[in-house]
Amino acid sequence: MPTTDYLIARLAQGKPQPVIVLEGMDSYLRGLCRKRIVETYVPEGARNWGVTPISVRRSGWDELFQRAQTLPMLSPHQVVIASDVDSIEKLGDDARNEIVEALAAYLASPAPFTVLVLEADALDGRQKFTKLLHDKALVVELKIGTESAAALAAEMAKDLDAEIDGNAAGLLADLLNGQPARMNVELEKLSAFVGKRGRITTRDVEELVPAARKNTVWQFADMIAGRNPDAALTFLENLLREGEQPAAIVGALAWMFRKLIEARDLAPAMHGYQASHHWGTRSEAAETALRQAQRLSRKDLLSGLEALAEADSQLKSANPDPRALLEFLIASLTSPASSSTSSQR
Repeated sequence: MPTTDYLIARLAQGKPQPVIVLEGMDSYLRGLCRKRIVETYVPEGARNWGVTPISVRRSGWDELFQRAQTLPMLSPHQVVIASDVDSIEKLGDDARNEIVEALAAYLASPAPFTVLVLEADALDGRQKFTKLLHDKALVVELKIGTESAAALAAEMAKDLDAEIDGNAAGLLADLLNGQPARMNVELEKLSAFVGKRGRITTRDVEELVPAARKNTVWQFADMIAGRNPDAALTFLENLLREGEQPAAIVGALAWMFRKLIEARDLAPAMHGYQASHHWGTRSEAAETALRQAQRLSRKDLLSGLEALAEADSQLKSANPDPRALLEFLIASLTSPASSSTSSQR
């Protein structure tokens, strides 16, 4: 499915697109796409009357189609933005079929002066409605690649009168899985933190962004692969002293083990840059995963993931001792008992 990057590139070419579907829950990307669509098709001076938002859940589909087929004032094109489009899935069969028929008729001969934007959090691919849109409209998934997300983080920082180092922008994008809405929230906090200094560094991201624990777990990977329980327990103690929650540590370790298992399944000759595109992570993190995955057997990794699942379950029980549970877990993960199998798949 085309993503936000594709839509922005297509808009830059100025090609007409009668119907665009924005699917996804990222509010920042949705707003960005709306902005680019409006800027592309409606002159600045005509936007007060050349852009019409409609909620189909409140106003109905008939009003949407009527507005789309009404000539715009003082503008060669208009943009009609329909929200709550996925509410159609909650209607009865008759009402839903009627809307599908009306939409099919519109898509067969769309108004040449209207760009119709349909917004939905998620669409059921089994529905006739969704299949029709995929067949006749441009359906865009509201997501972007890691590299684009890092560039977007830099733009967001500028909008907040701050700057962010390239490595810090890449780290932020990686930690937040390239989700711009979350990136924007964290950048607001980071820009306030750096204040007059105005420059956000990797250290700032590591200290202030909660998801940075994904980055620190790679230090655990070294200790686990090296069968070094003393160092791992000391590192655990430091994390707990700094306020990391036991459940968060277990969750981050489970994330790391899943990445290591994925890394073992990739082609042996694949290097960090290729793996980073495969996973949507920074190349540094991908390089680390590939390297550490070869030091641990698949059997050890699967056993470790099972131990982490059990630890997570115990942490949610009535009266756990989190520190003792984590210490036992780390001692088990770094045990040399299975190291002899580390070269096996």
